[in-house]
Amino acid sequence: MEEKTKSTAKPAETAILVGVITSDQTEDMTKEYIDELQFLAETAGVITKKQFLQRIDKPNPKTYIGSGKMEEIKAYIKEEKIDTAIFDDELSPSQLRNIERELEIKILDRNNLILDIFASRARTAHAQTQVELAQLEYVMPRLTRMWTHLDRQKAGVGMRGPGETQIESDRQVIKEKIALLRERLDKIDKQMAAQRGNRGQLVRVALVGYTNVGKSTLMNLLSKSDVFAENKLFATLDTTVRKVVLENLPFLLSDTVGFIRKLPTQLIESFKSTLDEVREADILIHVVDISHPNFEEHYKVVNETIAEIEEKDKPKKAEDYTSKKKKIATAPKNNNTPQRPKGTDKPMIVVFNKVDAYDPRPEDLGYHPDGKKFALEELKNTWMSKLGGDHCIFISATEKTNIDELKALLYKEAKRVFQIRYPYHNF
Repeated sequence: MEEKTKSTAKPAETAILVGVITSDQTEDMTKEYIDELQFLAETAGVITKKQFLQRIDKPNPKTYIGSGKMEEIKAYIKEEKIDTAIFDDELSPSQLRNIERELEIKILDRNNLILDIFASRARTAHAQTQVELAQLEYVMPRLTRMWTHLDRQKAGVGMRGPGETQIESDRQVIKEKIALLRERLDKIDKQMAAQRGNRGQLVRVALVGYTNVGKSTLMNLLSKSDVFAENKLFATLDTTVRKVVLENLPFLLSDTVGFIRKLPTQLIESFKSTLDEVREADILIHVVDISHPNFEEHYKVVNETIAEIEEKDKPKKAEDYTSKKKKIATAPKNNNTPQRPKGTDKPMIVVFNKVDAYDPRPEDLGYHPDGKKFALEELKNTWMSKLGGDHCIFISATEKTNIDELKALLYKEAKRVFQIRYPYHNF
C-alpha cells in the first residue's frame, strides 16, 4: 500500500481590508479604492475574506477608524482566524503601533502592500536595488513598532531600555544601508543615462498608463518582442526598450512601469532612472483601459504622475534642455499636432485599449440609440475621443483590432518629430 505524501504547501494568507468614507472621499470612490486594494492583495497572493468600510469625517489620528468599528473588526478576526489586516491609506507609525496592539495580527497599509508586490516582481539587480531602497525608506520611521514587546521597560537617565538601544542600532544600520543603495543607484543611473545617450538621435516613444491596461501586450504587438504580460498589477517593473521600424522609419519604443493611485513617494524617487524613459521620450502613448468603469480617473492619475515626474526632474537651468526638446516643444501647433497633457511639453497619443471588453456604462448609453455596444466607428464620435482630439484611437491589443490605424498614426507622429530634428532629410 502506497503511503500518502503530505502536502508541504503553505496555506494562503487571509486578510481583511479596511477603508474609510470621508468628507474628501465619497462612498463610490472608497468602494473603488477598496476593490483595487483587493486586486493588489490578490496580486500579492493574499485571500481577502471581507471588506470593512466606515463613514467618518476624517481618519482617526490614533487608530484610523473609530472604536466601535475596531471592536467589530476584532471580533471578526478572532472568529475567522484572520492573518492580516490591510488598510487602504498610508498609516503613521503611531497608528500602526496602536492598531497592531488592538488587533494583535499583522497590519499592512496600501504603501506597504505595493512595496511588497514590487519586491516580489523585481527581477533584475537594478529593480531589486530600487525596491530595497524604497522599502528601507518606508521602514525607517516605523522602527518603533517592531519593539513593542519592550514597551514596559523603564526609560530615562540611567534606565535606557534595550528596546530603545536596539532601535537606535537598527536605525544606524538602515541609514548606512540607504546611503550604500543610493550610491549604487547613482552609478546605475549614470550607466543607464549613458546607454540612453548612446542610442543616438532616434525618435523615442514611451508607453505610459495605469497598471494592468495592456501596455506590455501592445509593446509585444508593435515590436514583435516577448515582454512578460500578465493580468495582474505591476507585471512589468523593468523598463524594456525595443527598436521598431514602421515603413522606412526606425524609432525606439519603451514599456514603463504602470502607475496607480496613491503610489508611494519612495517608489517614484527610487524608480527615477526607470521613469527617465518617460521624461526623455519625444512622444508618449497613453494607454487607457476603456473597459474599466473608472478609466477617466485612471487617465487623470497618469497625467498627474507624468507632470510630477517632469516637475521633479526639470533642469534648473534652461540651457540644460537639449536643443531637440526645444525644437519639438516650440514647434507650431496645428490640428495635426497631438494634445499635450498639463505639466508636460510632450505630444501624446491616447490609445483606448480593450474595446473588445468594453460595456457601455449607464451614462454612456445615451450616445447609442439601442443601448448596445458601440461599434468602432461610433466610439470615435463619443466624448471619449475628445481626450486625445485627432490623436485618439480605439484598439484591442489582444484581438489585434485597429492596430494598422494605430501604426499609421504612430508613423505620422514619429516622422513629424524626425523631420523637426532633421529638416533636410527626405523620406
